[in-house]
Amino acid sequence: MSATTTRTELAQRQNDGIEVTLLWSRNDGSVAVHVRHLRTSKTFELAVEPDQALDAYHHPFSYTQRRSRQLVEAAA
Repeated sequence: MSATTTRTELAQRQNDGIEVTLLWSRNDGSVAVHVRHLRTSKTFELAVEPDQALDAYHHPFSYTQRRSRQLVEAAA
């Protein structure tokens, strides 16, 4: 039996050539923000805490910078 993740799209927006989608997994309750550059099709996805999901959805690039800083500070 394979573990299949069923994700539900909670919100989706496009602005200035960037598509941002907020996803929720019904299997484990995890939340992710998926970002795609429409012209190049480059993508990245952020796993986020549920209480930070809307902030990450509205500001995904700012959120990645904050998370990078937190990881560097934690490693020091």
